[in-house]
Amino acid sequence: MLPVVDTHQHLWDLNRFRLPWVKEGDPLSRSFLPEDYRRATEGLNVVKSVYMEVDVADDQQQAEADFIVELCKSGKTTTVAAVVSGRPGTDGFARYATQFKGNKYVKGIRRVLHVPETPAGTCSKKEFVRDMRLLGELGLSFDLCVRAPELPDMDRLVGECPDTRFILDHCGNAKVEERGKERDQWRKDMETIARRKNIVGKVSGIVASAKPGHWGPDDLAPIVNHTLDVFGPDRVMFGGDWPVCTLAATYRQWLDALKTIVKSRKAEEQNKLFHDNAVRFYGLA
Repeated sequence: MLPVVDTHQHLWDLNRFRLPWVKEGDPLSRSFLPEDYRRATEGLNVVKSVYMEVDVADDQQQAEADFIVELCKSGKTTTVAAVVSGRPGTDGFARYATQFKGNKYVKGIRRVLHVPETPAGTCSKKEFVRDMRLLGELGLSFDLCVRAPELPDMDRLVGECPDTRFILDHCGNAKVEERGKERDQWRKDMETIARRKNIVGKVSGIVASAKPGHWGPDDLAPIVNHTLDVFGPDRVMFGGDWPVCTLAATYRQWLDALKTIVKSRKAEEQNKLFHDNAVRFYGLA
């Protein structure tokens, strides 16, 4: 069985942290703890995982970072590294981010850009670009979690920050149910941004947009295959996006579907997708 490095692991304890985007009664409105993740991935040979920030309340970002670093240090779970929350483009970001320079466990920062309170064009502001360049100086990466129509803005940002490493989350957030002009535009925009050498693609998240109980590998394949083709075998990584993936699939169902989609590709390419590229990109021991 292929060893798997999960580059997009969410965890949250609602007794400890506030997640403003999680509303009472939502399927995700409960705690998802390391033990829950262990059960979800049992028997799947997930050997390492990289924690992905969960958009906690602004005043809890430092606490979230401290918590996950301690979890990494403990060695008790598969979690060995983290991408923590941050608000580039705002006052105080430079001071906040600088503390992570050389940190063994914190590999990058993410700010979710597809939420209503983050308007289109945010990443084009000079303050945002300035902070993206700072991340490159600090040796930290930035995860792009964006609306698909804003991929051209991301392309310009990546081009303006050539010394910063970027990760495009969730195949650029293409939606499984979308077809026609929206899908055609996404394909073109993915081809364009993938030409930038300082960005990699993350095959994650897309299953959450599928209709529960009414999807299969063939529904995901066009998005997955296009992402793999435009980025190439050396610049793609797998991300579980658990527990968000459970909106439409169990972790096993999502992983099995992806393995089915890529089974005709060379074994070396499959190893890179599920393991090798993540180890190299994040410098995982």
